[in-house]
Amino acid sequence: MTFRPTVDRLLPPMTPELELVLLARTLWREGYDDHLAGHITIRQPDGTLLTNPWYLLWEELRVEDIVRIDLEGNLLEGRLPPAPGVKLHLEVHKLRDDADVLVHNHPRFATLWANARRIPPCLDQTSGLGGGRVDVVREYEGTVAEQDEAESAARAIGDTDISLLAGHGLFVVGHDLAEAHLRCVAFEQRCRVAYQVEALGAAEPLAPDIQGPLGRAAFPGFWEAMARREIRLDPSLIG
Repeated sequence: MTFRPTVDRLLPPMTPELELVLLARTLWREGYDDHLAGHITIRQPDGTLLTNPWYLLWEELRVEDIVRIDLEGNLLEGRLPPAPGVKLHLEVHKLRDDADVLVHNHPRFATLWANARRIPPCLDQTSGLGGGRVDVVREYEGTVAEQDEAESAARAIGDTDISLLAGHGLFVVGHDLAEAHLRCVAFEQRCRVAYQVEALGAAEPLAPDIQGPLGRAAFPGFWEAMARREIRLDPSLIG
């Protein structure tokens, strides 16, 4: 009998801190690379949040850099402060029990569509993966580093899973890390492909009866494959 390892056996044992580091590094390679911008939060069983610190690029994060905060943004563990814009995450976590992994950044192509205040059409199979409700969020007037604006933006996001923050960037909600990763990667491809195809002329979206099943389809092993690539590139992450 041929032995076929399960997905879980394709990665070494990982702490939640390492998972956050790998998520940040994988997304950096997908265009989530606007310098020091961007925040990831992962809710823990005790209600605290793990997040990336201020001052460091996503591509240079290491386990020892990850910080732990409470829902009020107080630093509980870590040598660096959390990013100022994490206030938006705190407000969304407070409003939604299903929001266990939140990602915000200004990825290259999603930000173009956010600036245009338009939802890109879904044109191909990979672009449809991850599913989730997509919307344009216009209801804020300043940086989400300000408490009032963070609260306003969180209310506007509501139950949306993929939010194009008008004039700002992208905000993605996932029930777990693999779902958040898939949504981030697939939606940035959706934005890039739609931009490129529209440059050629009229784009024809996939029919709703095709998009629906694609969005609900599982993609087992995808997150693990991308995490393994990061470990191969920097074995010291698990050393």
